[in-house]
Amino acid sequence: MSPAIVTWAGDEGTAVVEVSATGAAAQAVHDAVPALLGEHVASRLAAQDVSLWGEGLDVGDRLGWTDLHQTSRELVERVTALREELRAEGLDRVVLAGMGGSSLAAEVITGSVGTPLTVLDSTVPTQVERVLEGDLARTVLVVASRSGTTVETDSHRRAFVAALQGAGRDPARHVVVVTKPGSPLEELAREEGYRAVFSADPRVGGRFSALSAYGLVPSALAGVDVGRLLDEAAEVAPFLAEDTEANPALVLGAALAATSPLRETVLLVDAGSGLYHFGAWAEQLLAESLGKDGRGLVPVVVDEHAPELAARDARTLPVLLTPLADDDAAAELDDVADGARRVAVSADLDADTESTEITVSGSLGGTFLLWQHAVAVAGRLLGVNPFDQPDVEATKQATREFLSGMPSLEPPAFSDSGVEVRAARVLLAGARTVPDAVTTLLDQLDSEHGYLAVLAYLDREGRAPDLLRGVRDGLAARTGRPVTFGWGPRYLHSTGQLHKGGPPHGVYLMITGGAPAHVSVPGRDFDFAELVAAQADADARVLTGLGRPVLRLRVDTPDALAWLTGSLTRRTT
Repeated sequence: MSPAIVTWAGDEGTAVVEVSATGAAAQAVHDAVPALLGEHVASRLAAQDVSLWGEGLDVGDRLGWTDLHQTSRELVERVTALREELRAEGLDRVVLAGMGGSSLAAEVITGSVGTPLTVLDSTVPTQVERVLEGDLARTVLVVASRSGTTVETDSHRRAFVAALQGAGRDPARHVVVVTKPGSPLEELAREEGYRAVFSADPRVGGRFSALSAYGLVPSALAGVDVGRLLDEAAEVAPFLAEDTEANPALVLGAALAATSPLRETVLLVDAGSGLYHFGAWAEQLLAESLGKDGRGLVPVVVDEHAPELAARDARTLPVLLTPLADDDAAAELDDVADGARRVAVSADLDADTESTEITVSGSLGGTFLLWQHAVAVAGRLLGVNPFDQPDVEATKQATREFLSGMPSLEPPAFSDSGVEVRAARVLLAGARTVPDAVTTLLDQLDSEHGYLAVLAYLDREGRAPDLLRGVRDGLAARTGRPVTFGWGPRYLHSTGQLHKGGPPHGVYLMITGGAPAHVSVPGRDFDFAELVAAQADADARVLTGLGRPVLRLRVDTPDALAWLTGSLTRRTT
């Protein structure tokens, strides 16, 4: 019995992707892969066989991502030509307005090659205002939305169009749209005469769209060679379609989803991969694909010093994102049988807790495709549909209700040192200070399965990240449980599905802030301050309605936030 340590190499003997699994993860590979091979899962997935997930799971037409490395080729020449045209006119500042799958991949792609891209995926007024105050004369705005009706992205577009008009610029020359064919956004773009409209493959959902127009158009306009990205994916695609025990997607999917008992907490650790914020992209892919029907995996993005890594338990599965082998190591593959294309290495199996982990490395394009195949396989093993998000709409609907005049959930219970506290009375249990309120929340954590989600509706590009630095690790050390961290409303399009549809073991600490900036949403009867407040209220309402413990803390000043961060990690008696 041996763990799968597999390396796929290209024609030149250079590694493309590598996956290894040890301990209980290796046992999962040993147990699950033979059945996957017998059912021809890899080849059927590559052939877009929707029956893979069973008769009871309707995946619709959502498998177009499996051949994007081919079908997206036609985009390359067009978007490259547009980039040169824009730059000739002095438009070299690219702003991407998109949420979740419409922005995360482009952020990873551009960051990994060091190409500037401004991503606007927040409704916090100061963050929106900062982007609007950039050099509009040099700005091209990419509006990316699959549905075309995403409230955040539509609001960003409206604000930008008004700002461009106010600066004496013709918005039509500055706006590029990426959306599915026939969407309301496509119709609007045609009516307004926007600079370009790119139709994205309607068979591809947001979190599987890294190699579609959503990932490629903004990246290419920013200056990335997206043809090379597709080449990297094309190099690994044939391997992922093979029904062989050395298929890295089968190894990764089984290691993630077939441990017994299930290691539902997946620690995503960047161990020098060179892939910018890849963990955040993988977090969305795992959370939104697998967190439903009361089941799923809880992805937690951590660094190499995280308390969860130091105190591993039988429910925790570390996944290390590492760099590819150096040239010397890759050269050694030349002597391996089968044309240096695949290697399976055996090792003694040691299934204790400390030895269990998965290691993944690869080219960026290859790694995108690897993870997508692996998560599709994991969905089959877990018995969930990896292509829907049934619990996301609830918060969107509640947001609309709050914007139309629904009162907030409850009045503040009390204030302490500039921090306003809101929670269900039964949760507070008589607490009259912030530290006591936090303690009552943390007391709700299940000691075996529980996780804490910190949800910050604050400016993630202002002072808040510095003031909150260390809070995630501090709370993990304090509770001995995994702690996730999400910026609102960004997380609503990522881990929000998991919070509401996944394993019901989470408790939620929501931090909101004041509105020092007033930024209007033209043509709407709300501004960005009201929108972000409604989104926080809405998600708290939905979570509370599902019986999830939610504590909301509002801070209106940096001093109050600084005081709060100290209180969060301080135990009370």
